[in-house]
Amino acid sequence: MKHKLLILIILILGVTPVFGTSSVGTLGAKGAVLIEAQSKRVLHGVNEQVPLPMASTTKIMTCVVALENGNLDDIVTVSETAAKAPPVDLKLQTGEKHRLGDLLYSLMLESHNDTAIAIAEHVGGSVEEFCAMMTQKAADIGATSTEFHTPNGLDADGHQSSPYDLGIIAAYAMENPKFVEIVNTPNIAIPTVPVDGSRRHDLINKDRFLHMVSGANGVKTGFTSKAGHCFVGAAKRGDMQLIGVALGNFGSSGKSKKYTDVQKMIEYGFKNYKMYTLVTEEQVVDTLDIVDGKQTSVKLVAKEQIVMPLTNDEMSIVKLSVTKPENLEAPVTTDLQVARLDVVLNEEVLDTTWLYPMEDVEALTLIEKVKRFINSLGA
Repeated sequence: MKHKLLILIILILGVTPVFGTSSVGTLGAKGAVLIEAQSKRVLHGVNEQVPLPMASTTKIMTCVVALENGNLDDIVTVSETAAKAPPVDLKLQTGEKHRLGDLLYSLMLESHNDTAIAIAEHVGGSVEEFCAMMTQKAADIGATSTEFHTPNGLDADGHQSSPYDLGIIAAYAMENPKFVEIVNTPNIAIPTVPVDGSRRHDLINKDRFLHMVSGANGVKTGFTSKAGHCFVGAAKRGDMQLIGVALGNFGSSGKSKKYTDVQKMIEYGFKNYKMYTLVTEEQVVDTLDIVDGKQTSVKLVAKEQIVMPLTNDEMSIVKLSVTKPENLEAPVTTDLQVARLDVVLNEEVLDTTWLYPMEDVEALTLIEKVKRFINSLGA
């Protein structure tokens, strides 16, 4: 009887019931986000644009900058400043030497703060310069609410990132095969090859998330008294790579909630979303009239594909919208951006790409213009 009454109310109100969609549920984080790595689309968010302290999730960018600006075979000599960094630390000694590539395992597997300082000083020349490199890299990839003032994530005024920014940073990092290899290494002993002046250190991956979620492949945990418990996690199933971020889990349960928050979001993402190719490379999307050209029109093509995570319901209503001029005067070349293609869902633009002429169109000569005009009179 109750089920019949519910159905009757739905029919009267004109509401469409959704029985198959799961929800994320309650999260403990102060700020959180779930994004799909390729499109950067937000699939779930809580204060996702609010800058927050991010503890050792900072080290994702530390690793990225080191990979892109350092030589993994370089020998890093530990300074007195690095050796004095507070725990969690590798207990590096002043003058101790290690390959830069080996120190990245210490950085990411066990989150050692002294290692982060040693890396920053070696790659950037100073901690301050290295942090400036980190901040600039964040801005370059679209993480514009992020500022780095320490390479290890220890609390500092202005050291902050939003959950969304950290999602972008992690998605970028996961495009680097060496980064993925490092964060998925279960254990390793360094030095991996003999280095004069080094000492042996046995490292174990502290990322519990790798054993919690099917397809998990990263990324980084963190904690400070100011930031609380923080975690950036990643998982890939099939063609979809998801990134979850949870910042500011406080209290005694925060240590586990930082993982379960990301787990909830990622399971929600895989259950409700699939990757859809909406536009393929070289796909003909539209046509454009040509004035005074040897052809009167030209086909417009996309030069890059658009792939999006969508629910089944979203896929049924998503639209492709073309903005183009009324016509174009010849000559026309294939490298000319002549129209814009927007992917639109409920009036929100999810993605945009440019459209180009499929082929060159030469301009008519004066004689050809006259002939075309005369022919038009007889038409």
